[in-house]
Amino acid sequence: MATAIYARQSIDKKESLSIEAQIDICKKECNGKNQFIIYKDKGYSGKNTDRPGFCKMMQNIRNGTIDRVIVYRLDRLSRSITDFGQIWEEMDNYSVSFTSVNEKFDTETPVGRAMIYIIMVFAQLERETIAGRIKDNYYERAKYGTWLGGPAPFGFNNGRTILSGKSVPTLTTNEHIKTVEKMFYTYIKDGESLSSIAKLLSMENIFCSSRKAWDSVAVSRILHSPVYVQADIDVYTYYHNKGITKYFNRIDEFDGTHAAQLIGKRNVSTGKYKDFKDNALSLMNFPGIIPSGIWLECQYKLDRNRQFKNSGKGNNSWLTGLLKCEKCGYAVIVKKGYKNNLFLACSGRYNMHICDRKEFLININEIEDTVQKSIEEILAICYNNSGTGSICSPKQKTELAKIDEKIEKLVNCIAESTEITMPYLNRQIEKLDEERKKIISSAETKQKSCKYKPVNIIFQNLDNNHKHQVAEAFISKILTGKDSLEIIWKI
Repeated sequence: MATAIYARQSIDKKESLSIEAQIDICKKECNGKNQFIIYKDKGYSGKNTDRPGFCKMMQNIRNGTIDRVIVYRLDRLSRSITDFGQIWEEMDNYSVSFTSVNEKFDTETPVGRAMIYIIMVFAQLERETIAGRIKDNYYERAKYGTWLGGPAPFGFNNGRTILSGKSVPTLTTNEHIKTVEKMFYTYIKDGESLSSIAKLLSMENIFCSSRKAWDSVAVSRILHSPVYVQADIDVYTYYHNKGITKYFNRIDEFDGTHAAQLIGKRNVSTGKYKDFKDNALSLMNFPGIIPSGIWLECQYKLDRNRQFKNSGKGNNSWLTGLLKCEKCGYAVIVKKGYKNNLFLACSGRYNMHICDRKEFLININEIEDTVQKSIEEILAICYNNSGTGSICSPKQKTELAKIDEKIEKLVNCIAESTEITMPYLNRQIEKLDEERKKIISSAETKQKSCKYKPVNIIFQNLDNNHKHQVAEAFISKILTGKDSLEIIWKI
């Protein structure tokens, strides 16, 4: 492990300390005990961390080659308290200490660590202040119905409009807005579903904004969005009944001439709003497309058709979720057919309608047997190499070798011993043997007290749930062809 010396100088000034002088001062802190690596940035500002020497040093910290960083002054590392807080957090994660010569603090001392904590408090205060300003600006923009940023929804493009003499963000319709209208008017019909609309759009080669194929989730997000509705008092009432209490517009402004948008946190995985009471509703600065009656009819149908958790997921095979179609990359699912016979089906064909893989000649039982044998081989290797063969540490092994060497020498001396020396040699051998037994006993005691012990997993005895957990730990995916498979391992 080495000590890093970092020096920086933006421009040469008479009153500023040169990089060479900074390095010489920092070298004295090493006291000749450690080897050091010098990193320097000449002509770079400390306002940000985009500096070649600094980036190289941080990379070496992550690689584990540096255990201490020394700078002449704190501002040589960064002039931003927030940046320094993030730098120190990363150093601390890699157990790297930090010393600033001019400020006289060292994180290896209690006072030095206290100063770091004070700096971190101010860094946190600065972050929260900035976040507060961003949030205030965010809500201020929402008051005027501006699009708050991000990719435009399907059927719209990002644009600008003039409001009170200022150019502000807005959304403008494009050729896909006709598809959006078709989705709303189709969904309200009897017998239509999210999946039937997705299938129709995919068959008509209408591409989804985020990917080529449509699915129920993509259709649902569009139908749920208020950005398409002509928001009137009925829409206001619908969201009010959902729990929303914060509005950026008066109730009389919900007259059906503008679209709307929900503001607040979404579920990271689904993109849906988790709890409407934490959201707000704002009218947009552009007109809605879908009449409120049609939009609300879709909402009521969506509410009635809420999808509940599929408790039977994965019951047909412990490889559910790992099987992927070799041709299109989408999931291969295990279905029950005639007389409950299991067969494989490509979701890229049946759900996305983009794959022509009609059948698989290989069956799920063959796949499970092949994968199980491969996993069992790996588990056997892991168990055999888990350290069960030797319980002694390297130091204890060295001590035992020395004792064995002494015993061997004493045994060789017995052949030439006399009646006088024989008892002495035997006592010495017994004494060494006792020492040997103590070392082995100590190692055995330590092994018994160890919290983590290797477990020999008998894979074939596991239930499907536990088999799936083990398989997920080792396997990234299983590419399934018509009559072949390829296991892509994580290891």
